[in-house]
Amino acid sequence: MARKNLTHTLVGTELVRKLAESGQRLFTAGEARRLAPSVGLSSGYFRQALHHLARTGWTVRLKKGLYSLSGSVPGVTPLHEFEIAMALVKPAAISHWSALSHHGLTEQMPRRVFVLTTARSVPRTRGAKRKRAEEGYPVGETVYQFVQVLPERFFGTEDVWVGESRIKMTDPERTLLDGLMMPRHCGDFAEVLHAFEARAPKLDVDRIIRYALKLDTATAKRLGWLLEQQGIKTDQLEPLREVPIKGYRVLDPSGPRRGACDARWMIQVNLPGKVRS
Repeated sequence: MARKNLTHTLVGTELVRKLAESGQRLFTAGEARRLAPSVGLSSGYFRQALHHLARTGWTVRLKKGLYSLSGSVPGVTPLHEFEIAMALVKPAAISHWSALSHHGLTEQMPRRVFVLTTARSVPRTRGAKRKRAEEGYPVGETVYQFVQVLPERFFGTEDVWVGESRIKMTDPERTLLDGLMMPRHCGDFAEVLHAFEARAPKLDVDRIIRYALKLDTATAKRLGWLLEQQGIKTDQLEPLREVPIKGYRVLDPSGPRRGACDARWMIQVNLPGKVRS
């Protein structure tokens, strides 16, 4: 067994060197298999060698059939967690709390990476049930939270540079709207309100209204109420006010259904300090 592990280590290390030389920090099992004969690794031992490389820390298993070189490989810069997110699922955009942090709209550091995607299937830990998807998908010490949306809701993204790689990310206006829809994925609703305040001087009002009209009714009404509080002119908010709605919607979707009702926006203001017991 010791001799076999030594063989795996020697040829595996040579395989890693070949991948590093070719600039393949990210690689599939198929790509590694094609290089295997050049380092004397037989097809019979390929799977064991690949497993051994991951176990000894030379590579990182991202998901079935997909690996990256680790920072232990000389001369190799490990993949940024956002680069890994782009590789785990396609299409993908860094979103929610992660995007808030990147855009400087929160002072809190998210404990996981949030990824917006239209993919019907996303990576899950082995044996995990669908109802446990909220627990996220761990890669090393990072947990990835996938937020699946319909194709028509995958918009409002931009390309940003993270190190030497281009990453797709929701722009500030789309990120704020995601906070109105899913505050739990942005810290909480108080953090979303803080983000709106932080963005206010640079907010593209026309853009965020245009985005909101492509989403659900409740989001449009929440946005209208918030923008009015920030002093945006009434005529600019008219498209949001004219969106038809039946019944009141709570301002904070994660909060209690209590509080004063604003008939102009059909919003029940359930913010702390404004909720009557």
